[in-house]
Amino acid sequence: MINRIKLYWFVALLISIQLQAKPVAWEKLQGLGQVEYFELKNAHKTKNNLPYHIFVRLPEEYHQDKQQQFPVLYLTDGGTNFPLFAANYTHLRWMDDIPPMIVVGISYGTHDWKKGNDRSHDFTVPSKERDHWGGAQVFEQFFIDYLMPTINNKYRVQTDKQILYGQSLGGQFGLYSSMYGKVPFYGVIASNPALHRNLQYFKQPLRARKNRPKVFVSLAEFDAKQYKEPAENWLDFWQKQPQVWPDKISRLAAHNHLSATPDAIRNGLVWLFDESSSTSGNVTHIDNTPIKNTPINNSTGK
Repeated sequence: MINRIKLYWFVALLISIQLQAKPVAWEKLQGLGQVEYFELKNAHKTKNNLPYHIFVRLPEEYHQDKQQQFPVLYLTDGGTNFPLFAANYTHLRWMDDIPPMIVVGISYGTHDWKKGNDRSHDFTVPSKERDHWGGAQVFEQFFIDYLMPTINNKYRVQTDKQILYGQSLGGQFGLYSSMYGKVPFYGVIASNPALHRNLQYFKQPLRARKNRPKVFVSLAEFDAKQYKEPAENWLDFWQKQPQVWPDKISRLAAHNHLSATPDAIRNGLVWLFDESSSTSGNVTHIDNTPIKNTPINNSTGK
């Protein structure tokens, strides 16, 4: 009887060992490409100063030519937007929609604000409705003093072609950086910017700067009313002002507040790297037509 019990537990142990989860074979998700990771703190931040989780996807061409430099795309909300775009990037490159580039995701490592997701502070300007909003200036300084120098030192970066993507509150941060900030981005892609609690801030005169980023704003057809109406109000206001910075407003059919992300990134990148989108004067483009699907042809392409 004792031997039978021992045999039972021995068999149960063997089965348990076999059923234990194996380590995730990330290399088998080949569409994600080569991904590197490090943590980085913002010394300018005095509260909730946990490290940011930085994920970097290198283009396949990175190791082919040791002299080649690459544009950089920075993704806010990197915990979701980085894996989403890192895989989609593979398809966009196969179709030559975009040039090879370095993709950087800035993640909090959690969706829970109690555990460190500070997006509603980092991405926003002050609001009378939310005491914890208002960290955009400090977050922008993180880019200037820490993140961009780190990326530029670690990787071969085309420093005049660095782009920011943000959605919702991340889109608010993108507009803040382009309108009132000073980060030397080449372009900003703002998808459904959430301006519902501090719209008036974004009607202030633009901060003077020598090189203002090109701005691509994507507005989804089925965005929620609480976000869509302030964004349309902002757009209507600026259309009545002297046209002071090059931008493009693109209407994205059949998408909502969050489903728009893949198309907004693709459309923004295609526009930013299209030589015909460069403007010699201060021109505002309002365009309801789809972004053209023309293969990229530049020195960093295939």
